[in-house]
Amino acid sequence: MKQTEPQKDRESLYLEVTTVNGAVSLPLHSSIVLFLLSYTECASFHVYLVTDQASILSPLSGLVPGGLAVSEVRRDELPGLVRMCRLPAALEPGACFCRAGLAVVLRHIIQRACQLMPGRRDVASLLGFKNTCLKACAEVSQWTRLCELDIPSTVDRHLQNPEDQMCRLPAAILNLEKRLGKPVKVHNDDKIRRQKLQQQKKGDSQLKGPNTETESHPNESHPGVELTAALAKLSADAVPAPSTRERSDIRKVKTTDLPELEHVFAEGLYFTLTDVVLLPCVHQYLISLQKHTPSTLSHLPLLLRWYQRVQELPSILRAAKDCGMALLSLSTVDPCPPQLEALQPSGAKQEGPKLKQEPFVGGPRLTLSKLQENGIDAVYAAHPCPSWTVDWESLPAAVNPTEGKMSDAPAVRKQQQLNNLVAMVTELARPGHTVVDFCSGGGGHIGIVLAYTLPKCQVILIENKEESLVRARDRSAQLGLTNIGFIQTNLDYFTGNFNIGVALHACGVATDMVLDRCLQARAGFVISPCCYGFIQNTLKFNFPKRFADQTAVSLPPERRLIGKHCMGLVDLDRSWAAETHGYSVRVMTMVPEGCSPKNNMLVGIPTR
Repeated sequence: MKQTEPQKDRESLYLEVTTVNGAVSLPLHSSIVLFLLSYTECASFHVYLVTDQASILSPLSGLVPGGLAVSEVRRDELPGLVRMCRLPAALEPGACFCRAGLAVVLRHIIQRACQLMPGRRDVASLLGFKNTCLKACAEVSQWTRLCELDIPSTVDRHLQNPEDQMCRLPAAILNLEKRLGKPVKVHNDDKIRRQKLQQQKKGDSQLKGPNTETESHPNESHPGVELTAALAKLSADAVPAPSTRERSDIRKVKTTDLPELEHVFAEGLYFTLTDVVLLPCVHQYLISLQKHTPSTLSHLPLLLRWYQRVQELPSILRAAKDCGMALLSLSTVDPCPPQLEALQPSGAKQEGPKLKQEPFVGGPRLTLSKLQENGIDAVYAAHPCPSWTVDWESLPAAVNPTEGKMSDAPAVRKQQQLNNLVAMVTELARPGHTVVDFCSGGGGHIGIVLAYTLPKCQVILIENKEESLVRARDRSAQLGLTNIGFIQTNLDYFTGNFNIGVALHACGVATDMVLDRCLQARAGFVISPCCYGFIQNTLKFNFPKRFADQTAVSLPPERRLIGKHCMGLVDLDRSWAAETHGYSVRVMTMVPEGCSPKNNMLVGIPTR
């Protein structure tokens, strides 16, 4: 593998390389990206292997597909937006639009491949039903978190210390095994389930014969219908099977009485991006198990069956060979799932008996009274500049929220909301500061206004929805802004330093994640929270249920006042958390109050 000269019009793809005791290797997230590039045969990216030392290409020559343009780059030479993110990351020509994080980058590769090769049905199908495979971010989807984060990190840790990890199966691996044993639900599965019932009845009659009373085992597997449907979806030249009318007795069976469908691939019947993510991980894990404790394989029959099944796809075999993966031929042992509950997963905690939770009695009034009795109450700071406003009339049309596909009345309210946040950011910002607009939303409203009104500051918009950032990028291009950048990623993948964090109506726990990121960076913050009712127990934060969403203008005034009071208590809690980290925090109300039912605003600056 030789270093290739980059082309200016080609998108750049940055992958991490690790060095342990002088040995160069690829972490799993880099191997997964390379495997997908080979599977899709997408060569439109220039791949940069990121390292802290020189001359890494030769040791990796068997692990990087031969058809790719590849170069090395030192970590301190990375472009600015890429340096602010965890890898992998893809950077568009022009260096102002970056995509970071495993799921985001993988989905982008598939979309690029589909643009270049619209006839590749097998590539398009990787994104699954309605193109949603691994689209939900790991903060809200347990499945995305398992596939994108938990399993790769679990296997990476295992490979670093295989001897220490052998006595117990990791929780992430056991979770995947359990998932593969659950019934499958797919869109319009009624027909496939009736075909399966007909197949079962036909098999039963053949087993019984004319003079036999033997019945088939109730748990007997009939994977033929599922596998046929799965392979037909993958075939580029597949011809739909002729529509045949089921027997009358099959047609009369209720949907609830039809047999469940079994997993063929990780998400159900169809081969998707999830399988591409899991294969390099499971492959490395199985190699280690086979080498150190082969008896452990008997506890993973469904995972073994899946591993063997993906090898039936020619494109998988080609991509595996291209990436130096010598796939194993393992027996699938007993296809019936073991008693997984009896296995103690690695890292799992023994939980004591759960206490019965008493139902909540009294509603918010009783809670508010008890808090007030103990000196805890929401106190709002006075707005420092209630009459300040952006001079919208003098600004180019592309700065106005109406350019973000918004009708007149909501656009006026959005202008009023922006007035409040821009005023507070302007109070904190200094020339040379980096301002990050978290959860920048449908049109990048606040980020674009800040970039235009603060030309000596660098403004970065972060959002996990690609279509939102594309609209914001188009608006900024109309304005000719050069101090703005765009990162499509989840909050966990953004690791850069900045001076001010801003978020307008970050939903639920996203507000707390933005606040947490600002505290880590010792940055000032201007945050307007939203959707308090969505603040539930999550991976990072624990909250009780809230009454703070009862502020809509359609509600009775007394009820809105209670909702406003509850909002203040939630944000008081947030302000106290920031103060324990050495911040001075003001909780205030936007002006005019009617600009939004969620009109609270937290403004904080580090004091030490």
